[in-house]
Amino acid sequence: MSPLAGEVLTVEPLDQVRRALTEQLEKGELKLPLLPKVAGQVMAMTSDPNADIAQMASLIHHDQALAANVLRIANSVAYMPRSPIISLQQAIAWLGLNVLGEIALTASLRSGVFHIAGREAEIKHLWRHAVASGAYAKEIARTRRQNVEMAYLCGLLHAIGKPALLHVLGTIEKNLHVELDEGARVTLLEEDHVRVGCVIADLWGLPGPVRGAIASYVGYGASPTAAAEVMITCLADRLATHLLMPDALSLEALRDHPVFTNLNLYPEDVDALLGKQEAIMKVVESLRL
Repeated sequence: MSPLAGEVLTVEPLDQVRRALTEQLEKGELKLPLLPKVAGQVMAMTSDPNADIAQMASLIHHDQALAANVLRIANSVAYMPRSPIISLQQAIAWLGLNVLGEIALTASLRSGVFHIAGREAEIKHLWRHAVASGAYAKEIARTRRQNVEMAYLCGLLHAIGKPALLHVLGTIEKNLHVELDEGARVTLLEEDHVRVGCVIADLWGLPGPVRGAIASYVGYGASPTAAAEVMITCLADRLATHLLMPDALSLEALRDHPVFTNLNLYPEDVDALLGKQEAIMKVVESLRL
């Protein structure tokens, strides 16, 4: 039905924000959070075969908050130290360079893109899912004899578009003088987080396998030709969802996904992954917001 003469058409906040977001995406005008400096340095160091533990320790020492977080996490039940760890040197000796790098990177991200005033509940949910996905990705990679460190990065960052998009939506809502309800915000996150994630992958200079996981983890489907990192990330995402929101993804629905077959996982491998829920939750709690 056509509007009557003189009638003012109202546009729902969801449609207003969606239009503004689409326009910014198409014009390349998104104002996205930057990769925390320390996170970028840690990522570069962990991918450098010539880097050593002393360099990592020096980097962490220069950030007191990060150093405190690393020590707290190293002493958590997830990493089970034989005795209390009271110095970075002890943490390094116990954890090794790669695990220490993972902790430093994760702790640095937590205070950056995963920090939005007024959106604490949403961010906490996204953070827990990211950490659980990273932890599961490591376990899957070990089973498949793939690169464990790269799998962790893929799992941790596969949905980085969601918190980044929350930053963007907050700015758009403020500029348009509207406020989205929770359902509308979730709708936009699901619609556009992959596109935003790819933009932020380019902005941050993330490794190719991580960008591929961000771009394709949702819709690779049953394709047996997908990159191993994509399939590992897809499964890690689903395992994390079942762990944290079992009502949203039942065990039966999880087991029915073709990714298990595409990854050539045997029934005993699947059972072993499903049996790691307690260990994964310990990691999630140790890296809590």
